[in-house]
Amino acid sequence: MPAPMFPANAHRYDPYRTFKFQVVIGGRTVAGLSKMGALKRTTEAVKWRGAGDPSSQQVMPGGSSFEAVSLEQGLSHDTVFEEWANAVNNVADGDAGMSLKNYRRDVVINVLNLQGVPAITYQLRRAWVSEFTALPELDANNMNTVGIQSITIQHQGFVRDPGTAEPAET
Repeated sequence: MPAPMFPANAHRYDPYRTFKFQVVIGGRTVAGLSKMGALKRTTEAVKWRGAGDPSSQQVMPGGSSFEAVSLEQGLSHDTVFEEWANAVNNVADGDAGMSLKNYRRDVVINVLNLQGVPAITYQLRRAWVSEFTALPELDANNMNTVGIQSITIQHQGFVRDPGTAEPAET
């Protein structure tokens, strides 16, 4: 018999939904976050042939890489994206100086259950902003859109927080 998907809630069959989540940057929950890209790791397949068997290839794991993650939020007065992007290269100072202390940050991602309790937590390690969109394309003829700003972050991997236990369902 396979292990249950939800050990603390054996009656639960449905996976967690993806619309309830929060992202914490620098200890601050990002306000109005609407979308986040997937966490993805790819490990290169290295092919080799042994001298004793040149007719077939063997495959072993090579180096791993982590895809950049994009975050989107509705336009607001929350400046967390802009402050972080400016820590990487601050053009406002005139010399695009970089804050070697503050440009890399750990990012916490909490997937919440329907009651709003963290069910799964991941941490992105040593992340930094590689792309920042302060304002989207503005169009006075389209009244049915919301302004979205976004960042793309590079990181050095992600780890699941084993301290986030499966919450009890109520």
